[in-house]
Amino acid sequence: MNQKNVEEQIIANYQKDEKMMILVFSQWCINHDLDPEELYTQAYPTQASNQALKDAIGLTVPKEEAGEISDQTLLGVLSLFGNEDLAFVVSEEMQKINKKKR
Repeated sequence: MNQKNVEEQIIANYQKDEKMMILVFSQWCINHDLDPEELYTQAYPTQASNQALKDAIGLTVPKEEAGEISDQTLLGVLSLFGNEDLAFVVSEEMQKINKKKR
């Protein structure tokens, strides 16, 4: 495999993993009755129309059919991809959710 092919493969893998991160975020939101686009817009107001997010939302399932996504898993995945602003917004929502449980 030449250098160009290796670089293309690395980029393709990153993009695939990034799509999975967006899907995890979207499903976590659905599982907690939150709007993924609204939270994303809070974190990134200049990127309101994000096609990858729209695609991921289309792949989510109702929360009754979804598996559990732990808060720590979501925060870890967001951090791995450098989405610190989104992780901050999500953390605030997690705090609200935990206060309601008490």
